[in-house]
Amino acid sequence: MFSRAALLTAQRPLAVAATRTAASAAAPSGAIERRQRPENPGKVRLGFLPEEWFQFFYNKTGVTGPYTFGVGLITYLCSKEIYVMEHEYYSGLSLGIMAVIAVKKLGPLISKWADGEIDKIESEWKEGREAELKVLSDAIEAEKKEQWRADGALLLMEAKKENIALQLEAAFRERAMNVYSEVKRRLDYQVECRHVERRLSQKHMVNWITTNVLASISPQQEKETLNKCIADLSALALRVKSA
Repeated sequence: MFSRAALLTAQRPLAVAATRTAASAAAPSGAIERRQRPENPGKVRLGFLPEEWFQFFYNKTGVTGPYTFGVGLITYLCSKEIYVMEHEYYSGLSLGIMAVIAVKKLGPLISKWADGEIDKIESEWKEGREAELKVLSDAIEAEKKEQWRADGALLLMEAKKENIALQLEAAFRERAMNVYSEVKRRLDYQVECRHVERRLSQKHMVNWITTNVLASISPQQEKETLNKCIADLSALALRVKSA
């Protein structure tokens, strides 16, 4: 029913358009040329249709061509139910318009906010990565220091070994000196024992000889020997005085 009403409605402009087309055909060619040229190219009609479209339809169908095409297109869309006249359709159209407006108006703000959040998350990840890299670099430096300390520990171990070797050498020399001292002391003891024995033997022999000699001398010989000695001393004294 609606498609028929729309078709009847569209027939009236078509009849008027046919009359105007016949009048334009009877008019001079210069007038037709002036009518086909739009006065202000680049303008739009109905708020969204470019003037160039109307110029194209003017060249093909005349002045009423665009309007006839528009009415026929609307009738076709309505009759084929491409353009559905139902509240859900208008709701969807309204939601689409609202979505477009939201994208146009809120899109930049949301995009700016999202970019800020992304930059924030990226900066946090970057800070975490840099912190982890710093921790790993510190761990590497600590490992190198521990390796250096291990090398120092090896040097210290070598120094301790040399120190122990020196201590062993000192202990060996000290014990060798103790052995030398003990051996020398015992040898000195043996020498001293031999000297004591020799002195005792000499003393005993002297005493024995003296005793035997004294025992073999008589009193008369002792007296003569004493006088002889006195005489020798007197002669020696006179020789000293004369000298």
